[in-house]
Amino acid sequence: MAALANPAIWLAGYIPDLPTPFYANGAIDLTAFERLCERQIKAGVSAIVAGETTGEDSTLTPAEHETIVHAAVGIARGRVRVIAGAGSNSTSQAIELTRRAEVAGADAVLSVVPYYNKPTQAGIDAHFRAVAGSTTLPVILHDVPARTIRELADDTLKRLAESKRFIGLRDGTGDITRLLRLRPRLPHGFRLLSGDDATAPAFIANGGDGCISTISNVAPEPCSAIFSNCRQGRLQTARYLHDRLAPLTAALSKENPAALKYALSLLGLMSPTTRLPIVELADSAKAEVAGAIAEIGDDDLGCPIESWRSQPCMNAAAQLSRHPE
Repeated sequence: MAALANPAIWLAGYIPDLPTPFYANGAIDLTAFERLCERQIKAGVSAIVAGETTGEDSTLTPAEHETIVHAAVGIARGRVRVIAGAGSNSTSQAIELTRRAEVAGADAVLSVVPYYNKPTQAGIDAHFRAVAGSTTLPVILHDVPARTIRELADDTLKRLAESKRFIGLRDGTGDITRLLRLRPRLPHGFRLLSGDDATAPAFIANGGDGCISTISNVAPEPCSAIFSNCRQGRLQTARYLHDRLAPLTAALSKENPAALKYALSLLGLMSPTTRLPIVELADSAKAEVAGAIAEIGDDDLGCPIESWRSQPCMNAAAQLSRHPE
């Protein structure tokens, strides 16, 4: 836990919000999940997120959620940090998920603003403090008003960040000006990460610490290059790389996680199967995703690692031909 006391060591860069692979019968496909984790570790990420938004956390039972986190910890073997999604609109449920994540060996939890209930800022503050009080793990806050309806107000965040139990924010607002407002108001070392791939490079270039990302599931190496170029002031190169990914980023954002799962299925990494109420993509959406992948090119996307040659990465252009416009 000593390294976790300074999240600047590891809570940075592009961190993938991993999907949860399912078999056709709805069971969790842990073999595919291992492929996803190993691909990210090979790409050099500092951390992975298991069982959060892209992981269809709202459809997982607490036991399944713990299974996913435990699997991620076992695969990581200390090579990267494991952040467990542990949010709920029920404080008691969020506490249960948080405690299960700690038992499973997670390094931190990602806890979202309670959704649907529309709590006041006082309720949001009390919710997060109850979660933090139930665990020894550090807590990363997740603000995504498009999904939760309620926002995590700047003043509420400032009060929470005064406690060392809260180490960072995943900001899904897409508002770059918020970063500029927040940075001088928050303690040194409190990490600010984008939760919006479309604006992440601008977020990082203006002092953000990274992005908890969807697109990095598909293109981990280009995302890593975007981050390093932003940090080194090579903004033109970062912008060029971001623009190459932009069509795929836009396609994934329309129907996440179904679009992401389909994209990863084109790379031979997992099945596109989802759980209701999420359904698989319509043919027109599949064509859009496949076309965006073909534009990027297989060399930049990479293929599954050597040990899974029995499930080769399928050429994206070939996949596109299966789903013509």
